[in-house]
Amino acid sequence: MSLKSVVAAAVAAVVFAGAAYAEGAKIMVHDQYARVSAKASKSGAAFMEIMNMASEADQLIAARSDVAKRVELHTHMESGDGIMKMMHVEEGFAIPAGGMHKLQRGGDHVMFMGLNQSLEHGDTVKVTLVFQNAGEVEIEIPVDLERKPAEGGHMDHSSHSN
Repeated sequence: MSLKSVVAAAVAAVVFAGAAYAEGAKIMVHDQYARVSAKASKSGAAFMEIMNMASEADQLIAARSDVAKRVELHTHMESGDGIMKMMHVEEGFAIPAGGMHKLQRGGDHVMFMGLNQSLEHGDTVKVTLVFQNAGEVEIEIPVDLERKPAEGGHMDHSSHSN
């Protein structure tokens, strides 16, 4: 095998590492990770990029996991006093045709409330994402407690009950 072939194979492996695909539905999830803010937290969150390779828009309408008593789709909104508050987004998140939607810290995310177990760095969380058109997509999300947020900001988690 030539050096060029080895490099091409390595690049392909890195590009698709951690990616999840919906069979026949053209949904791809990558760069997913989950975290808690502190070891004793009763809540956590997951972040990822969701790509819709289909020719029609889709909607992420729910998420499920055995890791928590409740799993919801959330976003952050400024409360008017400069404090960011999380809120449940019942309608979910639009994923445009041929486009992507990023779930990230300080923005849209999957929220785990009432954790059934602690989330330790290196663990893996199984999550089912439910799309309006694509149906269910099962993914595995690594717990990464060391990743730094892309954006800072003060978030108020006081509205979450466990």
